[in-house]
Amino acid sequence: MGNAHTILKNKGNKIFSIPPEIIVYDALELMVEKNVSALPVVIGDVLVGIFSERDYARKVILKGKSSKETVIAEVMTSNPVTIGPCTSIDECMLLMTNKFVRHLPVVEDGKLIGIVSIGDVVKHIIEDQKFIIENMEQYISRI
Repeated sequence: MGNAHTILKNKGNKIFSIPPEIIVYDALELMVEKNVSALPVVIGDVLVGIFSERDYARKVILKGKSSKETVIAEVMTSNPVTIGPCTSIDECMLLMTNKFVRHLPVVEDGKLIGIVSIGDVVKHIIEDQKFIIENMEQYISRI
């Protein structure tokens, strides 16, 4: 069925990330520009957190904070759930479901190498099922 490495290979491992000292407003602008709903927060290559639309809604808007005055370090999710490149798709789904997260940073040897979203996982599963169905149809047509 595949693993996180398979997803990164197919989608590319271009990472849009932010430092913890950036203001929330600038992070939101980057999210809109890159059409992503979460950004890893890094210092160098080291993952220190993740900032998502959920963090924005729950920790900025609902708390009455200003997007132009609040830094990411104040509202990011520290110590996010991470996976390795060999983590199976099934395990990714299980983690996302059990931990209530939609994004899993992929870390190898302590370095952030990509991010897998729930959309990536669903797309992979659909493509995998389509491949299986096509092979079954070909097999049946030969009988």
